Amino acid sequence: MSQMMEELTYQQRLDMLHELKLEHTRQKREAKGPMDHDDQGQILLPPEACEEVEAVSGSGVVIKDVILKGFKPKSNHPSGGFFGAKAVGENFRMLLDAHPTYVNPINSMAGVYMVNFNSYRNPGWNPDHDYSHLHEEQHKYRLSTGIGGLQHFCPDLTIGLNLGWGGLLDKVRYYRQINTHDPEFYDGLEDIIIGMQNWIRRHSESAKEMAEKEDHPQLKENLLAIADICQRLTTEPPWSFRSACQWLVFFQAAAKMYNGSGEWGQLDELLRPYYEHDIQAGILTDEEAIFHIACLLLSETAYIQLGGPDANGKDLTSPVSFLILEAVHRLKIPANIGIRVGDGIDPKLFQRGVEILFEDKMGFPKFLGDKTVTEGFMRNGYPIELGRQRTYSGCHWLAIPGREYTMNDLIKIEFGTIFDISLKEMMSDPSVEPSTQELWRRFEKHLQRAVEVIAEGIDFHLEHMHKVFPELYLDLFCYGPVEKGLDATNGGVEYYNICVDGASLATAADSFAAIEQRVEKEKLLTWQELMHYLETDWAGTDGERVRLMMKNIPRFGSGGSCADEWALRITNTFTALVKEKPTPKGYNMIPGLFSWAAVIGFGKQLGATPNGRHAGDPVSHGPNPDPGFNRGSHGTPTQMVKAVASVQPGYGNTAPLQLDMDPGIVKDEEGLNKVSALIKSHFDLGGTMVNINVLNKETILDAYNDPLKYPDLIVRVTGFSAYFASLSPELRKYVVDRIVYDS
Repeated sequence: MSQMMEELTYQQRLDMLHELKLEHTRQKREAKGPMDHDDQGQILLPPEACEEVEAVSGSGVVIKDVILKGFKPKSNHPSGGFFGAKAVGENFRMLLDAHPTYVNPINSMAGVYMVNFNSYRNPGWNPDHDYSHLHEEQHKYRLSTGIGGLQHFCPDLTIGLNLGWGGLLDKVRYYRQINTHDPEFYDGLEDIIIGMQNWIRRHSESAKEMAEKEDHPQLKENLLAIADICQRLTTEPPWSFRSACQWLVFFQAAAKMYNGSGEWGQLDELLRPYYEHDIQAGILTDEEAIFHIACLLLSETAYIQLGGPDANGKDLTSPVSFLILEAVHRLKIPANIGIRVGDGIDPKLFQRGVEILFEDKMGFPKFLGDKTVTEGFMRNGYPIELGRQRTYSGCHWLAIPGREYTMNDLIKIEFGTIFDISLKEMMSDPSVEPSTQELWRRFEKHLQRAVEVIAEGIDFHLEHMHKVFPELYLDLFCYGPVEKGLDATNGGVEYYNICVDGASLATAADSFAAIEQRVEKEKLLTWQELMHYLETDWAGTDGERVRLMMKNIPRFGSGGSCADEWALRITNTFTALVKEKPTPKGYNMIPGLFSWAAVIGFGKQLGATPNGRHAGDPVSHGPNPDPGFNRGSHGTPTQMVKAVASVQPGYGNTAPLQLDMDPGIVKDEEGLNKVSALIKSHFDLGGTMVNINVLNKETILDAYNDPLKYPDLIVRVTGFSAYFASLSPELRKYVVDRIVYDS
């Protein structure tokens, strides 16, 4: 690099950074294996400092990971673990002190994370806080309980941008004098801030050392600028557009390192004041701003909302909104960008988002229905001002920045398992005559109990989590924790609205419908024969014939079918049970429908189901019809739009529509307008969120056969985007099957 003395254009630098991103991704794939989660900004440690381990992601998924060789946290418990604010803060500061710096002369931003703090948490839960009394039913229903879950709420980064790390330290020290009930909480916060300051300062020193050795004038100037910005950011709040981007890079790298947190929230509004100041002062051009944003996006695939209303309903769309879209358009790497769509929101932003979706074919941006998520949240008893402030900040979820604790995407009730338990229970009871009516009665009973077990687990989590692994890092960017001396999991923030997701709706609905049609109405097989085929996983020629017979009914999504009615019935019952009452300790629960990438794991635990699914196969995704729902062929986008809109829980949390489209449907402006109209019609019908893949069958099938042939093929998996080649074979197959059916 230092040999190239010619001036590099911004696009040349982005092209170089793009290739480096692909190389880093290849290295991670080789070291860590499949990555069935968001593509992330993490890069590998230097080989001599790298040790491979297993870890648990922020979403509770076991992953292969790397740790810093030789680093060992201090334990404060006989189990060997470390628990509580003081120990957590001290150990994270130690990790930051040991963590390498990262500066690239091509990049205008410094800093990246290379390790996960969670890798050092062994055990992850303090055994003194026992919840074995819940285990039997948690395991029976195969619940994703959320106990011990991390982050998955949204900080308000204006707090940090306004105060800087020095101001945050002053704030912590001020309030520790007022709140003397828990000095260890403030000890933990101070350690995190001081650790951050030292880490940022070391980046300044690294950049300065590199600048002294750099011969290329342009790159030398860039390194000196990085050194100056990082030195000032150790104590000062950001003062310019570039320094604000750099502050956000450091924030996000450490947030990911601490507990997997990954959201910037309303990024266009966070950066707008700095952009307007620098443009007016004549010290920033749009081209430079786009480059800095691209370098920011390169650092992490954090979740971002563009556009949408403020508390008073004023649209937050600004020139920065379009610059962010342009930056990712030029960079072409995975991103998680959501555009709010609705009345009063600049339609040009929506239009540009649809254009980029089809031009780049990377599965983003996604789109959020402003009216439905806002008015739905109001049904929980909140004013419209709070509903408007809820910001897209995760796979399928929103939260009020800095004011709301949500446990979004951590809790799942899988309807297929509830169905399976109910069916087996009914068939083993000699006192009843099997029927779908009796099956439904038992399904409803078990679903109710599953919700109750979840509620008990939520209370347990909120009672003990602050004593195990408090949200110290995000506490700094919330309203209340520092001021009260209470962690966000322990009453520190203002609102507690806990997300409870249902999963595999179509698996359960189609199973009910298949039994009703083939067993009860047509009497093509008996209940006992059905159980035989399920227990043998449709074995033999006759078993396959029966499987196809059960599968090929009018399924959920076909419109006006028995399965559509069952899907609505399940959703309405699930929603009513979640909203019937708060948890025993009074916490509000909000229903949603979403599976994340857990369709694979859920399916592996589930035997054959009456909808023709084989034992171990993936279950259906969230609220979406199963691939091939239209009697074995692809369904139309209109069918999908109507089906998913019909099963929205309706309380502000989403049930996202996943569409997979062939790029050939958009050949001109008319095609774009049709897709835009389709998205809007989904929101008009009550939909909340739309994810769209734009890939043709030939490309995805070729990539499936040879993933490494397409190292930069990006797909929208569920709520997140990732490199196709980085996914496990099971998740690649799931994505391919869905796209081949739906495109």
